Amino acid sequence: MGSLLDFGSSSEDADIKRAEELAAKAVASSPSSALAHYAKADVLRVQRRCAEAIPEYETVLSLNRNLVAALASIGRCKIYNGPIDEGIAAQEQAIRLSPRDPLIWSWYFRIGEGHLLLSHVDDAILWPEKAGNANPAPGYIHAYLAAAYALKSETERGAAELAAARKLDGERSWRSVAKLREGTRYETPAIRALAEATYYAGLRKAGMLEK
Repeated sequence: MGSLLDFGSSSEDADIKRAEELAAKAVASSPSSALAHYAKADVLRVQRRCAEAIPEYETVLSLNRNLVAALASIGRCKIYNGPIDEGIAAQEQAIRLSPRDPLIWSWYFRIGEGHLLLSHVDDAILWPEKAGNANPAPGYIHAYLAAAYALKSETERGAAELAAARKLDGERSWRSVAKLREGTRYETPAIRALAEATYYAGLRKAGMLEK
């Protein structure tokens, strides 16, 4: 399910429906299972229902404080849904609690994503660079770096990062701003407006077409 949550699926609607059914059964049969609630929260998140996912992640933590990934997921939801500064703080707390976590690269990235949306361009470069050093494979890390570098008027570096994203994920994945906007995980008008002013604006400066 992790692949679906982050990257989508060729059969996304069917996969989400099946995941929703399985998570509901898991919670019904094991209401005290942190993992069951975690699965339900992840499904809600991929359905762009972060306001509902956050209480489920909080239930996870009440059942098992050691599932630090649930704290990081609360942070991710708040970056998608607001308030972004609380989302960044949750990711930072997850890093402090689990500094050797195998997912730490993704927490670095989400901090950078939040800073980009808030127009903190230096931090929007620093944190995804750390993420890319830990795991260079995800193309989206390079796409966000492309936007951040371009917003800092380092357009050649931005173009190089965009090219890296396309090399990793394929040209179609980063074809146009319009295509990205269609698949956005940003849930509220306020967060979408911030993305327009930062992420999408930076990608245009890095050379991405509008359509």
